[in-house]
Amino acid sequence: MQTISFKLEVFEGPMDLLLNLISKHKLNIYDIEISSLLEQYLAYLDQCREQDLELAGEFLEMAARLIYIKTASLLPRPEDAQKEKQALQGALIEYALCKQAAQALAQRFVGGQIFTRPPMQVEVSPAYARTHLPFVLLETWNTMGQKRFAPQENARERLQRVVTRPVVSVMSKVVYVMRKVYHDEHVYFGALYADVRERSARVALFLAVLELTKHGRIGISEDGTYLYRRTDYVKHSEKG
Repeated sequence: MQTISFKLEVFEGPMDLLLNLISKHKLNIYDIEISSLLEQYLAYLDQCREQDLELAGEFLEMAARLIYIKTASLLPRPEDAQKEKQALQGALIEYALCKQAAQALAQRFVGGQIFTRPPMQVEVSPAYARTHLPFVLLETWNTMGQKRFAPQENARERLQRVVTRPVVSVMSKVVYVMRKVYHDEHVYFGALYADVRERSARVALFLAVLELTKHGRIGISEDGTYLYRRTDYVKHSEKG
């Protein structure tokens, strides 16, 4: 009897072990010699016990199945053994075919590989290829015309407003501020600029406030929200 040197971890189950034994000892899978196969199978189990390897229940179940086939074949009516043998042979053939298919699929597996391709040269056409409805084009053209294609008369009017914009003197706004502070005790900046719309008038008003503050005619609150008339300046003027 040949010594078996396999380890249990190599085989996924008893069917895998049987296929290995059939291949190793060149048995005919279509007409298995149960006696020879059982002998090799039991020898493998004995070696596993000697190495203190745990055997799964399915390995012991297959051993019992092989022993049953061999025992039933020795009885006067071996038909049951023949049917069980054919069932085992069919299961082994199907298992062998599944293993072959699994190996073929494993060779084709490319999941761990990364495939790349060189960048493609894309031809860009300068022609505008999209289509639009007529009313969309008309609306877009009108919107563009309001800014870029305005009539010449409107352009002249806008230029005239810039060129002929009135220049407001700082002195006029000095008088405006002094009237405010003499009329009201406190004049808030928001109310001071409320009626001033023109840019030049606002600049002149700002310069007037600075000038009056510089000469001590008016003061600005600590929080910077309103103006007030300096009474100490009035008393100093009366003494002078």
